[in-house]
Amino acid sequence: MAAEKKHAAYICKGCELGNRLDAASLVKIATKEGKMQLVREHDFLCSADGVAMIQNDIDNEGVTHIAICACSRRAKTEAFNFPTVAMSRGNLREGVIWIRPDTDEARETTQEMAEDYVRMACAEVKAMTVPSGNQNTGTSKTLLVVGGGMSGMTSALEASKTGYKVVLVEKTGALGGWAAKLWKRVPNREPFKAPMDNGVADLVAQIEADSNIKVYLNSTIAKTAGAPGRFKVDIAMESGPTVTEDIGAIIQATGFNLYDMNKLSHLGAGQANVVDQGGLEALAKAANGGIIKRADGKEVKSVVFVQCAGQRDASKTHLEYCSGHCCATSVKQAMYFKDANPDVDTMVIYTDLRMPGNNEDFYRSAQNKGVIFTKGVVSGVEASGDGCSVKFKDLILNDDTAASADLVVLATGMVPNSGVNIDAVAAAPAEAEPAEEGAEAAAPVAEVKPISILNLDYRQGPDMPQFKHGFNDSHFICFPYETRRTAIYAAGPLRRPMDIAQTQEDATGAAMKAIQAMENAGLGKAAHPRSGDLSFPTVRLEGCTQCKRCTVECPFGAIDEDEKRFPLFNESRCRRCGTCMGACPVRVISFENYSVNTVGAQLKAVDIPDEFSEKPRVLILACENDAYPALDMAGMNRNAYDPYVRVIPVRCLGSVNTIWITDALNSGYDGVMLMGCKHGEQYQCHFVKGSELGRYRMSKVYDTLKGMNLEEERLMDLEVAITDIDTLPQKINDYAAKIVEMGPSPFKGL
Repeated sequence: MAAEKKHAAYICKGCELGNRLDAASLVKIATKEGKMQLVREHDFLCSADGVAMIQNDIDNEGVTHIAICACSRRAKTEAFNFPTVAMSRGNLREGVIWIRPDTDEARETTQEMAEDYVRMACAEVKAMTVPSGNQNTGTSKTLLVVGGGMSGMTSALEASKTGYKVVLVEKTGALGGWAAKLWKRVPNREPFKAPMDNGVADLVAQIEADSNIKVYLNSTIAKTAGAPGRFKVDIAMESGPTVTEDIGAIIQATGFNLYDMNKLSHLGAGQANVVDQGGLEALAKAANGGIIKRADGKEVKSVVFVQCAGQRDASKTHLEYCSGHCCATSVKQAMYFKDANPDVDTMVIYTDLRMPGNNEDFYRSAQNKGVIFTKGVVSGVEASGDGCSVKFKDLILNDDTAASADLVVLATGMVPNSGVNIDAVAAAPAEAEPAEEGAEAAAPVAEVKPISILNLDYRQGPDMPQFKHGFNDSHFICFPYETRRTAIYAAGPLRRPMDIAQTQEDATGAAMKAIQAMENAGLGKAAHPRSGDLSFPTVRLEGCTQCKRCTVECPFGAIDEDEKRFPLFNESRCRRCGTCMGACPVRVISFENYSVNTVGAQLKAVDIPDEFSEKPRVLILACENDAYPALDMAGMNRNAYDPYVRVIPVRCLGSVNTIWITDALNSGYDGVMLMGCKHGEQYQCHFVKGSELGRYRMSKVYDTLKGMNLEEERLMDLEVAITDIDTLPQKINDYAAKIVEMGPSPFKGL
C-alpha cells in the first residue's frame, strides 16, 4: 500500500522577501488555493534553524512533498537537500523582487507575481512523486580507454591515480601513438627555449609498472554492448582469442592522422624532397640529433616550411579548419636544423603564426637561432635542380617571389580517427538504379570507408556522431568530453585539433568525467548535465501507439524496442532531458519529478485576470541550462523585466510538449515565449539535439494557432545563451509590449 502523501509549503522572509512581499498573504494562498496541509513561514529559511524545521516536519510530521518558496531552484541547493521527499521551488527572490523596482507603484504587480509562483510551486509538487532511482544499476568501476597515444595513456594514468581499474586497448604493437613518432616535442615547461623529449617512454614505463592498468596491444574492440556501469566489451586480439571485459565507462582516445599530402600536388607532393611534418620527424629520428639528411642521403642545407598546407581552405577542397599545433611544430622542427647546424638556411612561410601562451617564448628562441619567418601565401612548389623552388607572394612586400630549398616541409594538419560517421551513413542515398541495357556503365568510385572503432550495439549505429569535419560531436567550450553516448567520452585530437599539452589536459578532464559517470551509474543517478538526478522515464504502455517518435528522437540512444515493438528504456543511458516526453503525441512518457502534469499543473495554477483588467499574462518556458540561469543572473543584476510574465523552467526545449502551448492559450494566456539554446553546428544545447528537435516540433504549432483563430505572434521562440544577462530582459519587455499591442487573447475568461 502506497504511503500517505502529506504536502507542506515553506515561505521565506529573508533576503528582503519579508519587506517586499506580504508573507501572510502568501501563506493564505498556499493554504487555501494550494491546499497544502502544512504551511510555515520563516525569517531565514536556508539557515540551520530553517533547514532543521523542514527536516523535523519530514521526520516527525510525515511530510512527503515540500514546496520551498524562497530563492531560485539553482540557489541554496546544499541547504535545501531533502532526498527522501518530492520538492518544488517557488522563485520569489531572483524571479520576483530582484527583477521588480522597489516602488509603491510596483508593489501590487510584484505581489501578484509572488502569489502566482507560490501557486505554481504548490501545484508542481502535488503532481510529483519521490524519485525511486534506477534499480537496473551497473556496478563495474573499470574504465576502458581505447587508444594508447598521449591522450589514452594520460587518461589511464590519471584514472589509476584515483584508484580505478583501467583497461587500455591499443591497435598497434606499442603504446605512444603519434607522439612516439616524434623526435622531440614542443616544450611544456620553463624556459620554453628548445624542443624537449617527447615523454612517451616515461608514460609507458609508468603504465607498465601500474597494477591498476591492464594493456591489450595489437587489439581492437569487436563489440560494445550494455550501458553505463555494465558495459560488456569484446576485445579482439591479433593473436586470435577474444576476451570480454566488464566496463563502467569508456574513453575514446584514438587520436589523428595527418592529412594526405598526396592531395596537394600543387605544393610538390610526390616529389622525394617534399615531406609533411610526420615525414620530417622520421628524418630527425634517423639523424638522432645529428645533421638531418633527405631520404636520398643528401644533407639538407636549406629548408622551407609551408604553413597551412591544405588547411584553412576557403574553397573547401581541403581542410577548412586550423589544426592548432602546426605553427609550433614547424618552429620546433626548424630548431632541429639550427641546433644540428646553425648554417642551415631555415625559412617558415606563414599566413598567420599562431603561438599562444608560452609558445611565444619558443618562437623568440627560434628567431634568436636564426630561423627566418616570412608572411606569405605559397602558390606552388616545383622541382628545381636537386631541390625545390617555392613560389609565394610576400604579404609584407606585396611581391611575388621564390625561395630555393633542399627540402620542403608541408604542415598538412590533423584528421581525427573517429570511426564510422553514422550520421552520414543514415543520410546516404539509396543505391543507384541499374543502367539501361546498352548504356555505358559508370566507372566505379574508389572510396575508403572508415573502420568502426567502438562497434557499439546501438540502434543508431556502431560509432559516435561526428561534426562535418569528422571530429567527435562534443562541444569543446560548453561541455567538453561529453558525447551523445552516455558514459562514453572523447579525449584529445579526436575532439578538436590540439597539441600534446592540450591533449594531456583534455585526457585528464575526460578521466574525471568518466569516473563521475561510473559512480553515478552505480547509484542509479543521471550523468551530466543532470548529474545526481534519481528520476528516470517510464511509459504507460496501454496508451502507447507505437509511433516510434521517442526511439527516433532520443539524442542518446537510450530507447530501444521490445519484442512487441513498444519502447524499451535503458535508464542508465538516459540523460533525463525529457526529449522523449516532448515527442510523445499521446503523452504517456513521464518522469517522477518532471512530466506533462507537473508543468501543466503549474501553468494552470496561475491566476489569469479577465479581459478588462489590462493585465496580460505571458508564459515563458525557459531551458534550465542557459535561459533560466540567464534570467536568474539578470535578477542578480537587478535588470527589471515585465511583471506579467510567468516563468516555468524546463529541462530542455526538446522536452516541451505541444499540449503545454495549446493548454496555455486555451487557459487565457495572451502569449507564450519559448527560450532554448542555440542549435546547429555551433550548438549550445546540453542535450545536443534537444533544442533543434523542440524547435522543429514547435514549428508545427503555428498551424494549430491558425485553427484557433490566434495570431502566430502569440508564440515566440527565442535562442538564449547563458551570457544574455543584459539583453534578455529587454527582449522580454519588447515581446510583452507586442502582446499588449495585439490585445487580450479571445480565450481569456472562457
